[in-house]
Amino acid sequence: MDRLAADRMFIAVMETGSFAAAARRQGTSAGQASKLVSALESELGTRLLNRTTRALAPTELGQSYFAQIRNIIGDLDALDLSLHEAGEAPRGKLRLSAPISLGTMELARALNGFAAAYPGIELDVAFSDRFVNLVDEGFDAAIRVGNPVDSSLVARKLGEVRIVVVAAPEYLAKHGGPQTPAELSGHDCILDTNLREPAHWRFTETVVVVTGRLRYSNARACLMAAEDGLGIARIPHFAARDALAEGRVVPLLERFEPPPGGIYALYPAGRHLPRKVRLLIDYLAKDLEATG
Repeated sequence: MDRLAADRMFIAVMETGSFAAAARRQGTSAGQASKLVSALESELGTRLLNRTTRALAPTELGQSYFAQIRNIIGDLDALDLSLHEAGEAPRGKLRLSAPISLGTMELARALNGFAAAYPGIELDVAFSDRFVNLVDEGFDAAIRVGNPVDSSLVARKLGEVRIVVVAAPEYLAKHGGPQTPAELSGHDCILDTNLREPAHWRFTETVVVVTGRLRYSNARACLMAAEDGLGIARIPHFAARDALAEGRVVPLLERFEPPPGGIYALYPAGRHLPRKVRLLIDYLAKDLEATG
């Protein structure tokens, strides 16, 4: 038995929750994954997993072994990686997930700059508003907006994003503008369904429930609807920046604007952070700081 391979498979099973998912991550079959874990149990002389037709659950000893072996394998991988990376230019594939609007409108330029600075890195970026599972889906890191909620991930704050309320001058000329958040109830609001609570608009001291006939899952689409005079939109400032500067929309309720939200880089906890990932996160942080 390849003890190291068996230990890695056991860790994968524990992290993914099934033999099938662990096998996909390790590039083998579910049957081989089960055999490796069974061989490990025989080697240790104890059961690590309780198996049923529907689920897997670690035994008490299995949970204890997992907590320790994951750190040991992580240290070993970190040692191997540090030796390989010493004195070498960063190289290899780097998979990143980023939100569509933030990624395409704010991060793409920085990602291109990073790609030019590090030609040995193959950058594979998925622009998606879906919350991907970094471990199961093979991502090295993810960029997300808002307070992190997954305790299994390490979060590093890269910057902040303001959320602003805007409308076109034509809309305001026809309908007037709200002077307080409460007055939004009398307006047609454009809802960004990418936000966790699209109809709950948060301000400094209140939350207002708004209504509207347009619901778009993209900040750019919400902005375009506002520009066309179809209602009032609440979107990230980076999405509205050019339209505000050119007067296509104007800001509303500025004195009620809530504190900005955070932009975070997330990566799996308990593992050595590869140099190429650390370099990308540092690069994005510097770029966001420079652009404000």
